[in-house]
Amino acid sequence: MTAIKHALQRDIFTPNDERLLSIVNVCKAGKKKKNCFLCATVTTERPVQVKVVKVKKSDKGDSYKRQTAWELRDLAVVDAKDANKENPEFDLHFEKVYKWVASSTAEKNSFISYIWKLNQRYLRKKIDFVNVSSQLLEESVPSGENQSVAGGDEDTLDDYQELSAREEQDIEIMMEGCEYAISNAEGFAEKLSRELQVLDGANIQSIMASEKQVNILMQLLDEALNEVDTIEGKLSSYEEMLQSVKEQMDQISQSNHLIQLSNTNNVRLLEEIEFLVNYMDLSKGHIKALQEGDLSTSKGIEACTNAAEALLQCMNVALRPGHDKLQAVKQQQHLFTDLREQFARRLTNHLNNVFVHQGHDQSSTLAQHSAELTLPKHNPLHRDLLRYARLMDWLKSTQREKYEGLTGNYVDYIARLYEREIKDFFEVAKIKMTGTTKEGKKFATLPRKESAVKQETESLHGSSGKLTGSTSSLNKLTVQGSGNRRSQSSSLLDMGNMSASDLDVADRTKFDKIFEQVLSELEPLCLAEQDFISKFFKLQQHPAGAAGADADDLDGTGHSRHHSGAERPSVSSEKDMVRLMMNKIFHCTEIELNNLIALGDKIDSFNSLYMLVKMSHHVWTAENVDPASYLSTTLGNVLVTVKRNFDKCISNQIRQMEEVKISKKNKVGILPFVTGFEEFAELAETIFRAAERRGDLDKAYVKLIRAVFMNVEKVASESQKKTPRDVVMMENFHHIFSTLSRLKISCLETERKEAKYKYTDHLQSYVIVSLGQPLEKLNQFFEGIEFRVSQGVREEEVSYQLAFNKQELRKVIKEYPGKEVKKGLDNLYKKVDKHLCEEESLLQVVWHSMQDEFIRQYKHFVGLIARCYPGSGITMDFTIQDILEYFSSIAQSH
Repeated sequence: MTAIKHALQRDIFTPNDERLLSIVNVCKAGKKKKNCFLCATVTTERPVQVKVVKVKKSDKGDSYKRQTAWELRDLAVVDAKDANKENPEFDLHFEKVYKWVASSTAEKNSFISYIWKLNQRYLRKKIDFVNVSSQLLEESVPSGENQSVAGGDEDTLDDYQELSAREEQDIEIMMEGCEYAISNAEGFAEKLSRELQVLDGANIQSIMASEKQVNILMQLLDEALNEVDTIEGKLSSYEEMLQSVKEQMDQISQSNHLIQLSNTNNVRLLEEIEFLVNYMDLSKGHIKALQEGDLSTSKGIEACTNAAEALLQCMNVALRPGHDKLQAVKQQQHLFTDLREQFARRLTNHLNNVFVHQGHDQSSTLAQHSAELTLPKHNPLHRDLLRYARLMDWLKSTQREKYEGLTGNYVDYIARLYEREIKDFFEVAKIKMTGTTKEGKKFATLPRKESAVKQETESLHGSSGKLTGSTSSLNKLTVQGSGNRRSQSSSLLDMGNMSASDLDVADRTKFDKIFEQVLSELEPLCLAEQDFISKFFKLQQHPAGAAGADADDLDGTGHSRHHSGAERPSVSSEKDMVRLMMNKIFHCTEIELNNLIALGDKIDSFNSLYMLVKMSHHVWTAENVDPASYLSTTLGNVLVTVKRNFDKCISNQIRQMEEVKISKKNKVGILPFVTGFEEFAELAETIFRAAERRGDLDKAYVKLIRAVFMNVEKVASESQKKTPRDVVMMENFHHIFSTLSRLKISCLETERKEAKYKYTDHLQSYVIVSLGQPLEKLNQFFEGIEFRVSQGVREEEVSYQLAFNKQELRKVIKEYPGKEVKKGLDNLYKKVDKHLCEEESLLQVVWHSMQDEFIRQYKHFVGLIARCYPGSGITMDFTIQDILEYFSSIAQSH
């Protein structure tokens, strides 16, 4: 093993500046035995690094190679397996556990012993040795020599140490001085021994000669010991003195600690007092403002507002633990509560008085607006009340019940005011619409009872029920006082008769302006009031449940506050609260609007077109501002009523078309509802130009035109002999086609094409039927020829038929000379002239179509003669040029 150790030192460790201290021959436990060596090494340079290196013998030759190295500081545990029995197995715990089996127990113990020594010297006993005999560890460091291991005596660790270069040089010099140093080693050793004895004797003599100096040294040592004892005595006295100083310093430190603790407590107490003084102290000025502040002036309102907000801040301060037990805090809180209650009562009473006085002041101005179609402005009232907005917010936060009562009072007072203003405003609007006399005006402005209002509301949703109350009476007076005006609903049947009346156009324009002015006055009034409510009552500032709202604030009647048993409706948000307040304040607005709409519809059913356009525009505008506002909701509801009236108007026109009766004595001509549809379309296109609800008109157009088509065909089928069916169809569909082409209504493009087709088809039918009468025998003769040909007779053999021979043909042709033909055409022209009406001016169109059809038949007859009677020389008694002259001269003569 020594030879292997030297070989490993030389070949592997010396080149790496390492020194091999211990070696053990091992193999891995439980595997096929492949021997290797574990070596404990240290580096020769500082700082010293201790490693455990695994060295394996090369497969080829006797050389060794370094396989794995671990730092000793990474070794956690050395497990010898058994401390009492000999066992070659042991474990080394690095980053994982390595299990080894040594070649002998002695080698294992020696290796573990060196590991323990290196651990003691370099790692300060970091490694844990398990199942290692204590005797083995004690033998590694002899008793009394432990300090040498820790002090750096490497001779105890090393069995072998190489000579240094100087030592080698000295040995070489010494061997060169002796001739037989190599040849006679024993003689050289004896020589060295003799020289060593001589040197030892000289050393002993030198020591003996220095005895005197040794005695002197010993004496000096005794003196030094005496001095040490003296110094130790002084140090003891000093220590006693310092001990007393230490006790005094301890007392001072304790006193300082108590002083510091007292100062800390005083600082904290000062902080608490400052906190209470700063946050729970209300100035005398604020207290005076809350108790005696003038709520009628801007300066007083500002002072009261600041004082109320300061009071709220003091009451809402977050007290620290224990503050609520202080008597001063309790007294201050009691003072704050009294001030809050006192100021809340004073503020509530003052605002109630303001509501009452403002309502009376506003009522005094109603007389100025009674004759004008304008609503009084509430901007001064709103401006005065908005000064209290911050106080209302304070009241809402501190006294919810008083806030809700004040809200209900405001709604009650202002609702009665608005009811008077709006009713008077609508009465003026109705008077201006109907132009009543003084008597009618007096009657129209009489106060109406709730039952009358209810009846009017119900009448709006009836099929055709008459209005009741003041509105219906007003209409009755209007009908009696103006005999030249229409009191019944307009229809398509009478539009044609009244289209030229400037009075009707003026009436509709007047109604349109009045209705627009009504909506224009209502819209800013509602928006201004809703904006004021939101700002004054601090609603919509943050979404919060208003479940505490009183029923008397919301139920819509002025006397509901006195009913204690009313239920409290739950309000999901403050926006709902605003909407409910607006519903109560303007509860009569929707009723009055519906009454006005019913009046306009009764005056002239076509007013529903104007109202539909105007109302749609205002609804669209209101929804753009706020889709959930009261104005948007109310106008939307009224728009539904207007749309129903519009639909009812269309239905009435269709029903009247179906009930139309045509005189049997006169020719039909253009039907009244056809002319009426033209007037309706022109009026509607003018009204609905750039309107938002164009779709409603398009649907009405489709319904009306289909009804017109159906009833034109119905009247044509029922027409008498004076006006043939084809003429009725041709003239009316031509008129419809001309109207639709001129107005260019996109939704009726299909109907326009259909009208053109029907007009063309019936024109052709009328021409064909009419032309069969002037040349009746000639037509019958050639129809007989065509019948024979259709039965299989060849055309060139027709002349051999007895009834259709050449003599018969000449006889028939002879009956229709040119003079007779012209006479027949002249009679035909007169008959057509009797059938057609003058309004549509279709006579020349029909006459030209008859000319074309006559020439077509003439050419057909000539062709049949040429094919069926070839070479006979038979020809008609007149030519195409003669025909053209006949038609032209007849048209000019009439």
